[in-house]
Amino acid sequence: MHSFSILTNRKRAIIALVHTVIFLCVAALQTVLSHANAFSLQGDRRVGGIVLLTIYLIVTTVLLVLLRYASHSSERLYFALCATSAAFGLLRVLLGDPALHAGALRVGLLSCAVIVGAVILRTHSREIAEGAQR
Repeated sequence: MHSFSILTNRKRAIIALVHTVIFLCVAALQTVLSHANAFSLQGDRRVGGIVLLTIYLIVTTVLLVLLRYASHSSERLYFALCATSAAFGLLRVLLGDPALHAGALRVGLLSCAVIVGAVILRTHSREIAEGAQR
């Protein structure tokens, strides 16, 4: 039996995987469509920058807390990949990314997180199948 502490069942693993796929699509769109400028309190994009900064700060913090409480190695890897991606998103908002390095890293990290999430989901599905056979 695996000792997952956060993604404890198949339903939670599905929800986490769906969120990760959505964030992967968002990161890919941001990478393709925008060359991020550094955050500034001057200009006409001040409100949007503050909103993005706040969202990335909250998401990064929550994912780091989840990483802290994750007990299984694959669960820790999953949350580490997601938290690192969110931190790169935060840095991209703060510092800008005209060459798309942080955007490409985010897409890569989230792609790896999708793979790890699929492995976690498969683990839960296998446990359900084994329990049904008994």
